[in-house]
Amino acid sequence: MAWNIPFRTSTDAAPPRGGGVAALSPGRHTRTTGSGRLTFVLPKSSPPPYSPVDNRGTRPHMRREQEKGEAMRCPFCGNVDTQVKDSRPAEDHVAIRRRRFCPACGGRFTTYERVQLRDLVVIKSSGKREDFDRDKLERSIRIAMQKRPIEPDRIDQMISGIVRRLESLGDTDIPSRTIGEIVMETLARIDTVAYVRFASVYKNFQAADDFDKFVSELRPQTGESE
Repeated sequence: MAWNIPFRTSTDAAPPRGGGVAALSPGRHTRTTGSGRLTFVLPKSSPPPYSPVDNRGTRPHMRREQEKGEAMRCPFCGNVDTQVKDSRPAEDHVAIRRRRFCPACGGRFTTYERVQLRDLVVIKSSGKREDFDRDKLERSIRIAMQKRPIEPDRIDQMISGIVRRLESLGDTDIPSRTIGEIVMETLARIDTVAYVRFASVYKNFQAADDFDKFVSELRPQTGESE
């Protein structure tokens, strides 16, 4: 005779002793009791009833996340048992924005999950090779965009668009010159001031004459007058 015994759902109760029901994995199990043999089935669809701290100091569900590389460490206190409080699409639905909370220190922080089509390598003008760093690209663009009337979401979308364009070039080795030109082309369509700011660093302006020459070449393109 098979008895279907559901999981207990109380999270406050202590784990059963001697390998009780809640300590078993889903499936068919047989136990010998004082009145005979008892066969029962734990359904696979049921949630785990307990989340006790094991002898390694972590909860089983968190240990599984750590082993799969899914756990997120708190940037404030280093605790890995952080919680996702909110998830929503971001950057025109090409990323997932997650708001996380650390129960150990009360810290809150945001993480983003993005699609990466390929690993890019940047070829510097000196010939040096280094891994493409999206954060470095984002910092340079946000510096150029500082105090400009551009919504943060639009900046995020712009950065994602630049990265997708780089990934679609068909080659994993990208000259730094190509990245700079794509960024300048994108900024020129969005904000002229940010475009000039970025160009001053990218083209390494050394004197006021460099700005004057660049702006004078820019005016025919933008239609700006003296």
